[in-house]
Amino acid sequence: MLESAAYLETASGSKYLVQLCKHFAHKITVSYTDTHAECQFPAGSGVMDADGKGLRIVVRAGDDAGLAHTQAIIESHLVRFAFREKLEALDWRQDKAA
Repeated sequence: MLESAAYLETASGSKYLVQLCKHFAHKITVSYTDTHAECQFPAGSGVMDADGKGLRIVVRAGDDAGLAHTQAIIESHLVRFAFREKLEALDWRQDKAA
């Protein structure tokens, strides 16, 4: 299993988490609160955690293509929703998950 993580420093982490989950829930299985979310994408999964300082996103997938695709879905939507922050891209850091 491959894993990558990104962090967006923002005071609006909870807002973005909820906004992303409400949007994704139209097409995939999502469970969320104001501070934690789990999303089941076709090619991988995403876990998001928000606090007063930011939003942490962890993506897991079985292969590089699934990891890249899941990252791209989350990132493209977050960039759109966080347009006031002038976010261009997330800094994804990859690790091998156990």
